[in-house]
Formats: sequence, C-alpha cells, structure tokens
Amino acid sequence: MKLCRYGAKGAEKPGMVDEAGTLRDLSGVIEDVTGATLSEASLDKLRAIDPATLPVVEGDPRIGACVGNIGKFLCIGLNFSDHAAETGADIPEHPILFFKANSAINGPNDDVMMPRGSTHTDWEVELGIVIGTECKYVSEDTALEHVAGYCVINDVSERHFQTQLTGQWTKGKSCDTFGPTGPWVVTKDEVGDVQNLDMTLDVNGERRQTGSTKTMIFTCAEIVSHLSQLMTLHPGDVISTGTPPGVGMGMKPTPVYLKKGDVMEVYIEKLGKQRQTVGEDA
Repeated sequence: MKLCRYGAKGAEKPGMVDEAGTLRDLSGVIEDVTGATLSEASLDKLRAIDPATLPVVEGDPRIGACVGNIGKFLCIGLNFSDHAAETGADIPEHPILFFKANSAINGPNDDVMMPRGSTHTDWEVELGIVIGTECKYVSEDTALEHVAGYCVINDVSERHFQTQLTGQWTKGKSCDTFGPTGPWVVTKDEVGDVQNLDMTLDVNGERRQTGSTKTMIFTCAEIVSHLSQLMTLHPGDVISTGTPPGVGMGMKPTPVYLKKGDVMEVYIEKLGKQRQTVGEDA
C-alpha cells in the first residue's frame, strides 16, 4: 500500500495510490497520514478498503511530505561502506546519529532553496524508515515490527555549514527545504526485502549516485533497535538511514556542488521518485 499527502503546503489531504498508479482521496476515511494512522491496526483497516471506491484525485496536485506532523527526524551518517570509503572515513563502530530540524521537511518535488551564503550544498539519496508503533529497548529481531513503511529522502546538506561552522552536523543539515520526503510511504509488506533496494540520484540528467541498501553498514533493524536503546521511538518518527557513494563532496579531483537551476532526480526501487529544482533564498 502506498500512502501520500497532496495539496497546498500546510493544507495537505491524505491519499492512496492504487495498483494502476491512480491517486485516490482518503480524506473521507482519515484526516491525514500521521503517526496516528500508521499503526498496524490502522493500516489493516486501510488495506480492507477497495481503492476503486475512493474518489479519484483529478489534475496534477502538489505532493507533500508523505508523513504529516513528523515527530523526530533522525538521521544516520556514514552508513554505507562504499560512501565511507569515498570520504576516507573509518567505518563507525556504532550508528552515527544527528537530527534534521522539522522545518527542513519538504515535499518530494518542491524546490530546494540554498540558504544565504551557501557555496557547498550537496545531495544525498537516502532510505527513510517510518515508525508505526511506539518502541523502546527492542531487539533487532523484533525492531521491524514497529516500522509502518519506508520512503525516499534527499538528505540535502550544506557541507561548509556542516563541517566548518563549529558544532554538530545539524548546522549543515537543517536548512529550510533540506528534507524532501516522499512521494509516499510504502508499507513494509509491499517493500519486501528492504536491504536489497537499488538507489540512484541524477543531477541535470547525469548519474551521480548509484547504490543499494545491500551495502548499508547498519541494517534497518539494527538502526531501529540501536536508537530504541537511547530514546523512545514514536509513531510518525522518521529515520533517514545514510547515503551510497557519489555525493558532490566526494567527487575527484574536485568536489562539485549544487547551483541555482540544477535539477535533482532521486529514486529508490519500489519507493518512488523525487524531482527538485535548486533555488536560492533571497
């Protein structure tokens, strides 16, 4: 099942995408796609609905972030062995954790706006985990039972802010619009083996990132279990799980960064595509 949110920013409605790829309106069934509607019991009720009975959404509406009222936006750094190698970083012993501000959350096809003074804005295709039920101190064996589904995330990053402004990575990760999320939450039953999904990212039609969740250092189950030892994970929390190689800062011999007018196309197998045009804050 694919769940999404569509409409003007701040006024999104819930939607479901049927097997033919048609967007259907869910607003007569649920108020929004949030943690409150992502429990397994709630999802089972939605699965029982014949999509053909739902109204078709006409036209080409804006698609919003696939989860509304996201609680925590948690991110894992250096979680792909081939990405760690391109940056020259050591393989971490434990998942590296940082937070992305919720004000960074953006629709999957909304413009990404570089902040004032940005010279090193970079791209990162990432798999997102969407928590469906509360969990704390869970084992790796049971961790995925608390996952509602998965989504595409572009962990846009300003590398100078991230590494040179003194402090944690959050400074370069939390700029407004730096968290395109969606286009939809794909429930885990439809995804199948989440550790075997192809991932790509193109800039201006040129392939920059090619990878697979197979090369994740810490699996989704390991990440959820590890984080649950540190804090309670709540329904609607989103975890971005790291990026494969091909980011701008890793390009040789000279790093390449985004500029105004560039177009990013972000894809993960079974989870859909994003497309963002790069702009600049006034």
